[in-house]
Amino acid sequence: MSSAGGKRRSLLTNAIESIGTTPVPTPIAKDDGQDLAVQELPGEEPAAPSFLERRGIAFDEIARTVKRPTIRLKPSECSIWRGNARDYAALSYDRCSSLIESIREEGTNREPVVVRRTPNSDRPYELIVGTRRHFCVSWLHANNHSEIELVARIETLDDEGAFRLADLENREREDVTDLERARNYRHAVDAYYGGVRTQMADRLAIPKQNLHNLLQLSELPDEVVSAFADPGDIKVRHGMRLAPLLKDERHRDGIVAAAIEIAAEQAALRNAGADRIEGSKVCERLAGAAQPTKAQPARRAKAALTMAGGAQIGQILVDTRAKGITVNINPRGAASIDEILETLRPVLEAAKFTR
Repeated sequence: MSSAGGKRRSLLTNAIESIGTTPVPTPIAKDDGQDLAVQELPGEEPAAPSFLERRGIAFDEIARTVKRPTIRLKPSECSIWRGNARDYAALSYDRCSSLIESIREEGTNREPVVVRRTPNSDRPYELIVGTRRHFCVSWLHANNHSEIELVARIETLDDEGAFRLADLENREREDVTDLERARNYRHAVDAYYGGVRTQMADRLAIPKQNLHNLLQLSELPDEVVSAFADPGDIKVRHGMRLAPLLKDERHRDGIVAAAIEIAAEQAALRNAGADRIEGSKVCERLAGAAQPTKAQPARRAKAALTMAGGAQIGQILVDTRAKGITVNINPRGAASIDEILETLRPVLEAAKFTR
């Protein structure tokens, strides 16, 4: 057993106990595959420790070290709880290939999924923890391995308890994206905590600022999300930078327009088989779209050189104290030298270099 796997199982066990799940006594299994029956040891409490009492204490100690009973299910017997963070529709063979091969080789999932009973549903169980494992066994069923069953542990959990358990497991898994977790938190804060963020942070034992940052990420519009090559490229830090800018009406339209443009570039790169734009660069471009462009100074119209009769003979290009005066003589009609000189005289007298 890997240290990471052992740590995760320990965390899940602690979470279940803290949620208030009823402890499971030592079971006696039936051969019919149904739920496991439980026998309780009769006894009485003598004044002094008796043999039966000492044996009962020993059984309690043993029960703490015995794994909870598991059952084997077909994937089709489980619906997927909508409160889980992972986007089931986004799972694919490519994303789960290593786990699929591992389950194929071992003939089952080594770590049990967690389900709860759904007596009034079309399917008898609802999957709380283990979405990837469920997908992998389903994929194997659809690809000539229908003999492989899903090993599951049944727990009695309400929705808030199920969310806390699933969230704890997902924190230990790197393949749950920041965006999936953020959107899961956005749903949970309203569904289970009445929109009170501080209550949710306390129940999950996470810093309030961390929760705030995740909720900011969940607020990114779909156009911005589509600008990233893959949802996994979107990180919490990107939401921290872009969310405040998007809340400013002066910047929102510009950022969304830039996102649509980047998404089109990403699609072209994907179709060409080229490397797509990485997440950090996408974020930089989107943030850059919010920067106000510097207004270009208006070009001053060139002063025309006009003769007394109204005919234009040229333009004054430059007239500054530092550079002097520059004129362009290009009569549009007939003009004598004397007429041109007469037109230039007042211009030269008024030139800035003469002041």
